[in-house]
Amino acid sequence: MINKTSTISAFVNLAKRLDPDTAAMSSVIEQAYLKNNWFTRDNVALCLSHWQKCLTESNLTEWLSNVPETNENPKEVGIIMAGNIPMVGFHDLLCVLVTGHKAKIKLSHNDEVLMKYCVEVLVEAYPELTAHIEITERVVKPEALIATGSNNSARYFEYYFRDIPSIIRKNRTSVAVITGKESKEELELLSDDIFQYFGLGCRNVTKLLVPEGYDLIPLLDATAKYADVANHNKYANNTTYHRAIFLMNLTKHLDTGYLLVKEDEKLHPPLSCIFYQYYKDESDLNNWLLSHKDEIQVIVSQLNDSNHVPFGSSQQPKLEEYADGVDTLHFLTSV
Repeated sequence: MINKTSTISAFVNLAKRLDPDTAAMSSVIEQAYLKNNWFTRDNVALCLSHWQKCLTESNLTEWLSNVPETNENPKEVGIIMAGNIPMVGFHDLLCVLVTGHKAKIKLSHNDEVLMKYCVEVLVEAYPELTAHIEITERVVKPEALIATGSNNSARYFEYYFRDIPSIIRKNRTSVAVITGKESKEELELLSDDIFQYFGLGCRNVTKLLVPEGYDLIPLLDATAKYADVANHNKYANNTTYHRAIFLMNLTKHLDTGYLLVKEDEKLHPPLSCIFYQYYKDESDLNNWLLSHKDEIQVIVSQLNDSNHVPFGSSQQPKLEEYADGVDTLHFLTSV
């Protein structure tokens, strides 16, 4: 049986080992990139820096204040991880272990290197975790499940694991609410929300809600610091492909050279594209947000709204900010 205090210490130790400038971590980052070219050094370093800030003893202790020291009846919890951005399944593993359960992990092939490294460091610091972590090719007969995937895979998960407690996540994306009063600095921060991790995460902004008559040019100018994404082969291939589709179909759009911008009511644009939509007034805006709440992960804006986060922070969730708004800790302490 593991205990919360020692598990916290293991994660604090892991944070110290996530410094991207060390020789050991640099080697891991290189291996991760060779496995998946979307995991550039800059993007992995961004992820590691975020987790180093989160995994402090004070942060973890405060977050876990209501979690018992030990779990007298640990369950085997299956975790089916996504691999769209670095370490996207790490928070689920953290939650399972700090609540004293056993994690049976199906890693994404796109994110094997970083996650396996984290597991190795955790077990090295706290050997008792060995009995609580298993990496497997298939999650079979768990007692509870946390799964992240597409809408199609979610239907499979919901059927196959229908008889056990579960959190099953589907496709979500994030939106930005623009008022027209944003400063240049705020618009530059918004570009972080759009381009970090190449826009591959569910917390990346892919839809702009703008007031009628809004001029998009200053906003697009503010994204210039990310112009070098055009030099990434996979990203550039997406841009070239979708530009060709737009041109052949005579689809009206704006083109920065590294981002295709199209007016569209849909929420999920293809990679390297972003959709925008006009709203008439606050009521119109709120009605749209409410009608799409089950598809939205994060709303970024300058508005004083507890349901929104500031520009530039969409990829910096706190420990207590749970995917899809479902409290993972509460789920795990209740199974």
